[in-house]
Amino acid sequence: MARAAKISVKDRNPVLSFQEFLKALLATGQVGAVLVPQHLAAKSAVMPTLVTDPEKLGEADPFAPSFPMNAARLLARLTRKPTGGLIAAVLRPCEIRAFVELVKLKQGSLDEVLLIGADCPGAFGNTDYAGYAGSRGIESTLKFHAELPGQADGAGLSPACKACEYPVAVNADLMVCTFGMDVFDSMVVKANTPRGEEVLEKMKLPEATLPASRDEAVAAVIAARTAYRDRMFQETSDATADIEKLMSYLSNCVNCYNCRVACPVCYCRECVFLTDVFDHEPEQYLRWAKRKGVIKMPTDTVFFHLTRLAHISTACIGCGQCSNACPNNVPVMELFRTVAHYTQRAFQYNAGASIEDEPPLSVFREREFPEVTGGKE
Repeated sequence: MARAAKISVKDRNPVLSFQEFLKALLATGQVGAVLVPQHLAAKSAVMPTLVTDPEKLGEADPFAPSFPMNAARLLARLTRKPTGGLIAAVLRPCEIRAFVELVKLKQGSLDEVLLIGADCPGAFGNTDYAGYAGSRGIESTLKFHAELPGQADGAGLSPACKACEYPVAVNADLMVCTFGMDVFDSMVVKANTPRGEEVLEKMKLPEATLPASRDEAVAAVIAARTAYRDRMFQETSDATADIEKLMSYLSNCVNCYNCRVACPVCYCRECVFLTDVFDHEPEQYLRWAKRKGVIKMPTDTVFFHLTRLAHISTACIGCGQCSNACPNNVPVMELFRTVAHYTQRAFQYNAGASIEDEPPLSVFREREFPEVTGGKE
């Protein structure tokens, strides 16, 4: 049985207790740094920070319902080359899945990383979180978790979180379990890997067992999110059923490329849309306009999204940062998750689920679609 240990919550403050857990982890000398979200001076901003001094963890808050960026790309950058030390990365389940994809795409490495994930109730969009938290910082996080019981449907959260059917960090080295428990009383940290087992053993925390209520709580969250996801897939499919509908769906796109920059698995060093290929001559725009009488400016918006879909639909992990970064509220997350779902299902592939699963189209298979060929390759 995998090792599990208890994290006692002092003063009914799980955030403070998580900070103490990270301080203790640094104190063991097993890790040299911790990548963890922290409240910045403005309090309403929560961003990833790299911490080496335990005393600098006073604003660390992995439980904050804030998700301004997917930190998988940051971790990939930190692990691209050996540093000689272990980094503990506290990530959401979707961030861990994105990092797993980046490792498989040779953009990062698991060799010097201790992945720590916590059960994820979801997060607000950027502007919604700022309005919710104000300047209260950790206090707003405690309020959010006090209101969680009975809200398995994720009321008020971003659409990506409402549609996320992977709220548990099963592929983390250490998994902090809160679903089905009173997070203001205690939490359980469970080791999922030999590395996690070794780290947890040296921390000498009291042993624990997961309550029977956890499985039921996790199942309820997954059921609610899967139902929301399936409704979203149907609505999005209907809204983009032909080229005219798709053009209407993406009509507010201004080619800012924020979605490309925010996407954790869109990793190309040079994007074709930033090259001369799409730096059209002025007379080209006039020819297009004369041919149709009118053209939408800027051009190539639909082509841009179709190209991104072709590039990353097999790797999309549904974090929703594309929509979070869109200045015009184009529902790109809904489109990408819908297409990615059917693409990955065709290849019988679950992006980020396992480091052992080879990405579709990265290896030769005589029969590419197992679903069609009865699983024979």
